[in-house]
Formats: sequence, structure tokens, C-alpha cells
Amino acid sequence: MPTERRMPAVDADERTMLEGWLEFHRRTLALKCEGLTDAQLRTASVAPSDLSLMGLVRHMAEVERSWFRRVLAGDGAEPIWYGEEDPDGDFHVGEADTWQEAYATWQAEIDAARRHAAAFALDDMSKGVARAGRRAVSLRWIYTHMIEEYARHNGHADLIGESIDGATGD
Repeated sequence: MPTERRMPAVDADERTMLEGWLEFHRRTLALKCEGLTDAQLRTASVAPSDLSLMGLVRHMAEVERSWFRRVLAGDGAEPIWYGEEDPDGDFHVGEADTWQEAYATWQAEIDAARRHAAAFALDDMSKGVARAGRRAVSLRWIYTHMIEEYARHNGHADLIGESIDGATGD
């Protein structure tokens, strides 16, 4: 089933607008990956970089987990693919890594993010702290940061996807 995305309503309240733009960018990344094989999704962008679409999806699963579980909810969830031995392990995909696993993990983290965010108002401060500055941040700040993070990586996904199949778009 093709991924659908909608622009947020132009007259929405602030929370609906922020959640709408975050969802728009989540779905944009899914669209960039749609219809590609596992091998294509593991294809690195341009040497010497090993950045791939699957790596971006795994990275965004980690980002969702970090901001909504660890920082917002303060639940201490451990990283999925990276660690001290490989700080960029989310980006380092191998032949055994599959789109099915990466996508399912990403979607599970998005679902968890939605559940955690639903328990907070925009001005509520996180129960955990952000690494930068070691301080609590508001849900509004997390939403804004997540929109920025997705938008930046969707630009990367555009270039990687174009190099794989020539497809362009927003």
C-alpha cells in the first residue's frame, strides 16, 4: 500500500500543526524508500560516505527513541544499533540487515513516540535530559527539533534516492 502524506492544515492550532509537520516528514522518508529493494536501500550514497536510505531509517528510529523515550519520558531505553564500539552503528548496514526489520523498528519507535507525547502538553518539560546542556526540554522543543532532523535527512534521502533510481521529488 503506497504511503500517503498530507500537508498540515494551514489553520490548525499549534500542537496539531507541529504534529502534522512531524508526520509529514516521517511519511516523506517512507516515500523516499518505497519500492526499492533491500540492496538498493543499503546502497551507499557517494564514496567515502556509507550513508544509505536504510541507514537513515535506522538512524531516525534511534532519534525517535532517544528524544521521546529517553529524554521526554525519561525511560532509559538503550540504543538499538549503536554503542560504544560503533557510535554510528545505526548508519552501518550490512548484507544481513533487512528493510523489513528497519522499517518495523522505525514504526514501533514512532508509535512509542506518539504514546509518550500524548501524555505531555507542549510546555511540559521532559522527565529526562538532553545530552547537549544536560537539561530538560519542552515537548514543543522536541517537536521542533524532530521536524528539523527529518527535514535535513529527507534532503539526504532525496540525493541518495536520485542516485539509485533517478527519481526526484519533494
